[in-house]
Amino acid sequence: MRAGAEADVVVVGAGLAGLRCARVLVDAGLDVVVLEATGRVGGRVRTDEVDGFLVDHGFQLLNPAYPAVQRWVDTDALALQPFPAGVVARTEDGAELLADPLRELGLTGRTARSVAVRPREVLGLLRWARPLVGRTQGLADRVTPRRGDITLRDSLDRAGSHGLLRTVLERFLAGVLLDATGTTADAYALLLARTFAGGTPALPADGMRALPAQLAAGLGDRVRLRTPVEGIDTSGPDPVLLTAAGTTRARNVVVATDGLTAHRLAGTPTPAPRGVVTQWWSVDDLGGRHDRQAPGVLAVDARHRSAGPVVNTAVVSSAAPTYAPEGRHLVQASALLRRGTTVPSEGRMRRHAADLLGIGDTGWTEVARHELPHALPAQPVPFTARRPVVVRPGLLVCGDHRDTASIQGALVSGQRAARAVLASRDRAGADHA
Repeated sequence: MRAGAEADVVVVGAGLAGLRCARVLVDAGLDVVVLEATGRVGGRVRTDEVDGFLVDHGFQLLNPAYPAVQRWVDTDALALQPFPAGVVARTEDGAELLADPLRELGLTGRTARSVAVRPREVLGLLRWARPLVGRTQGLADRVTPRRGDITLRDSLDRAGSHGLLRTVLERFLAGVLLDATGTTADAYALLLARTFAGGTPALPADGMRALPAQLAAGLGDRVRLRTPVEGIDTSGPDPVLLTAAGTTRARNVVVATDGLTAHRLAGTPTPAPRGVVTQWWSVDDLGGRHDRQAPGVLAVDARHRSAGPVVNTAVVSSAAPTYAPEGRHLVQASALLRRGTTVPSEGRMRRHAADLLGIGDTGWTEVARHELPHALPAQPVPFTARRPVVVRPGLLVCGDHRDTASIQGALVSGQRAARAVLASRDRAGADHA
């Protein structure tokens, strides 16, 4: 450590990127301090307990097929509860079930009936998904040059995709990308499609909070909660962090925050945000038209004109029983937050969710509501899978706004920032040898 510095590295933010970065640096033997503004770790990954229910902030799922999750997360310890690999699409004529026939054998017959009458629609989707065929290694490097300058909507048009199957894909991805306009980069949509094909998204038994809790394990008192950073002075030989408690000097500072905070502290460009409102209810009765053959399956509105604001809904407790007390049901519904539009009310979301699930909307009790205007950074064209993490010597930035807008991107960006710190240390050591 340089004389006068209080730490080798200070990481600002204990979200997924910051925790991954800190873990790599601690394992390399560096003195690391993590400063977190709130009273918990996890950043935007948060779970509350309300009347015996677990409710995440936003309908977040963990996909075990993410390469970063496979390498750096003990998924067995999380006791993952998978959702069915498919969707129920509400159409003008009723409900259509579309599921992965390799992972949902019991639903193969219903899926086959839905697609058998739409061979041209299937061919259109296969043309769109053609880049996904073959090896997964280096997929981003293969896909981005070919499809990084075209939007998802235009790519589907070029592939000749149309009809119900295209509508289902677009409505499903709208809830994942938090974009119903189709202007997200096609390359990013393809990368996500590959992960969905390779793994089944799930929820940890103790909620999504279990993921950052696992990443933080072993860091101990290196993580200082309720310590917001007000500014960073980079005018001297070492960066100086300004907090309410005073100053902290470090050889390197890694800003591992959301894009807005990173812009304020490090001057990096502010990414355009994507917002979502997620509503949670306790529901007494799942009778009526509720699809009992596919419990927990995600439902989307595939009608030509959507009947309401909800982009997806599910009986979460059917897939993840630990999210609700025994004998009770927990339903979530998510709608997009868009600038210049009215935030959908609880009543509108409840009625639309009930319609999509095929149940009545009486006997629903609100458990929680989370409005998240900055839930994800947008992924527009031209698409760049990785942005630089080094702002200037001694000052680095990581987060899902530096890679892809996903858990995968957050973890990878934290890894990249840590490796950049270690590389600069090695270069400094060689210079003094």
